[in-house]
Amino acid sequence: MEILKLTEKNIQDEHICCAISDKKCADGYQKKKDWLKTEFKNGYNFQKVDVRGKVFIEYVPIESSWLPLVGKNFMVINCFWVSGQFKGHGNGKKLLQQCIKDSKEKGMDGIVAISSDKKRPFMTDPKFLKYQGFEIVDEAPPFFKLWGIKTNPKAEFPKIMESAKSGTCPDKKGITAYYSNTCPFTDYYTNQVLREYAEKKNIPLTINHISSKADGQKMPIPWIINSVFYKGELVSLEMKVERHLDKLI
Repeated sequence: MEILKLTEKNIQDEHICCAISDKKCADGYQKKKDWLKTEFKNGYNFQKVDVRGKVFIEYVPIESSWLPLVGKNFMVINCFWVSGQFKGHGNGKKLLQQCIKDSKEKGMDGIVAISSDKKRPFMTDPKFLKYQGFEIVDEAPPFFKLWGIKTNPKAEFPKIMESAKSGTCPDKKGITAYYSNTCPFTDYYTNQVLREYAEKKNIPLTINHISSKADGQKMPIPWIINSVFYKGELVSLEMKVERHLDKLI
């Protein structure tokens, strides 16, 4: 199976793996494509195995990354997903090797990825990263880990910005959500499902749309896809957060 790189020219004719048949997320799916078209100009990469499924990796030079990281000349993995029948066949390693190859060709010093202390939804599996030679190079509450690998042994690893190490959000009233269009699911589950939940429970809701690099780098945690807080405390990074909120409320 070949690896296909999405570009401004072919993106309208190719699927972007997530939410392929989920009609509820059709708007979010198009918004993700529109976001990619803009970010391709900033060196963003979307590489996928040429199959109909979730088998892809996204990465970008740290200088153009929306994540609250400080450093230079490293590649940042944004989203990395191999699911279902495509697991266990070397597809993850194949995609990661493509990222490493691109990084070396661009003269970059290494690769970093935000993950966790254990496997969590929408995050790259830390066990896989460790097995592939990555190490933990920085941490942020409550469970975020910055994993890294060098191609230049003399290089200094990037770090998580101090402003993203609070582990809480400044808004302590009700529910606070942050989301970006880097994922096709976020728009529907934040602006419709979460909003309906808050109205049903009569809880104040504040939604913050991360729409620029500047917005992403102001995050109180090193994560820009989707996050939900309750009274300032991080509840979940998942889209379907009702059960998490019900345990606290």
